[in-house]
This record gives sequence, C-alpha cells and structure tokens, in this order.
Amino acid sequence: MEFFQLPAPIFEAPEESTRAVLLAHRSLTKMDRADRVRGCYLHACLRYVRREYLTNSSLRQRFGIEPRNIAVASRLIREAVDAGVIAPYDEAAAPKLMKYVPWWAKGEEST
Repeated sequence: MEFFQLPAPIFEAPEESTRAVLLAHRSLTKMDRADRVRGCYLHACLRYVRREYLTNSSLRQRFGIEPRNIAVASRLIREAVDAGVIAPYDEAAAPKLMKYVPWWAKGEEST
C-alpha cells in the first residue's frame, strides 16, 4: 500500500471475523477526510514499528505530494491530530522538526 501510494485499507470486524478491504489507486484529491486520516494513522503505525516517526517529509512521500506543497502535508497531519489518531512525539519541538506517533504509542515513548 505504501510503496504504490494506495489508499489505506479499511479494517472491519463483522460478527466473529475480520475483513480487510483493499482499495484501488485514488489520487489524494479524490480521497475523503476519513481516507486521509486513516492513511496518516496507518503510515504512523508502520513508521513506528520500524522505529521511525511520521514526519511532514515521510507523509509527502507516502501520498506522492510534491516537496513544494509542504502545506498540504501539514494540513493532513493536522486532520489526523485533530481526529486523535496521531500525536506529536515532542510537543515542544520546532515546527520543522515535528515528529508524530500513533495515539497508542504516545505513552510508550518514555519507557
């Protein structure tokens, strides 16, 4: 999904099973807010298990955003933070140095 810049899968839990819905390529401009937030969250999760962080740069690469469009990636990050699915690793960091982790990893960073 990350490599081909596909929308993040949708995970569902109908009754006593789990279903992963894989989506065909869709440009960022065609994704709705839920798709963008889910993409940011799963990108943060993948980066975290690799012992890396979601950054503006990594998110631009994930969604195929041109480097000159930093503001687009910042808006996507803000949507995900506002939705509560990602959190700043260090809230005191300068804006250019901000890194993000999934919401559930925020408490683990100090251990």
